[in-house]
Amino acid sequence: MTLVVPRSTLSARDAQALARAVGRLENETLARRLAEVAGRSVDGALQTLPRPLKASVDTAVEKAILRCLDIAVKSMKPGAARAPRPRIATLLAGLSGSVGGALGIAGLPIELPLTTILMLRAIADIARHHGEDLSILDARLACVEVFALGAGSQKRRVDVGYYASRAMLARASSDAVNIFVERGITGAALPVVSQFVAEIAERFGLVVSERIAVSALPLGGAIGGAAINAVFMDYFQELAQGHFVVRRLERIYGANVIEQHYLCLAGNIARTRK
Repeated sequence: MTLVVPRSTLSARDAQALARAVGRLENETLARRLAEVAGRSVDGALQTLPRPLKASVDTAVEKAILRCLDIAVKSMKPGAARAPRPRIATLLAGLSGSVGGALGIAGLPIELPLTTILMLRAIADIARHHGEDLSILDARLACVEVFALGAGSQKRRVDVGYYASRAMLARASSDAVNIFVERGITGAALPVVSQFVAEIAERFGLVVSERIAVSALPLGGAIGGAAINAVFMDYFQELAQGHFVVRRLERIYGANVIEQHYLCLAGNIARTRK
């Protein structure tokens, strides 16, 4: 399929910003970064995980997403559009990971929700910096949706692409917004919202499983856990940077124009991999 270069012209600055965003959203996977820390393939590490652990991971992931959803609906405040502080967020995630590394797999139910909440706060800072109005529920849910973007290019799931992923999440989140406006977080148990949570949890669970698999390797307990969590936090902050740059440019140039430019740039990345 030949992509048509869009006619609408972005400013040089915005074109560069979009190119960086596409690189963040389409390029290096978490699995590759974790492999660099672990010194071995993440796929190999996944094969060593006991099957009963999957149920524990699924439960911990769903609770983490529900907790983040609760925060997003109730307490994320617009605040000032200050510059994000990725190093501080990474440091806090590393500390959380060191606790989880010391406790091992048994600490997952405690450590994962804490790390995910830290990530949500960092994502919210990035969203504000790029002009998102967090007094609007849709913008707050967009922060939670970042957790679903990390699985878009993983081998164990069909690569549907960034915009296709957003389209699938948009259908579920638009219905969820209506429920939350009417009922608040108490509406989270309704099927429409459960579908939204399940879609995010399923995708986020893929990358969490990769992180857990590497955590189970003999990497030095607390030190290994801190290093892995730092990689985890950095990865999702980069996804958030890309995601909210795209959303900012869509507000300026229109969604269709930015999508066309995005697909051209993503196509170039895909061709360089062949």
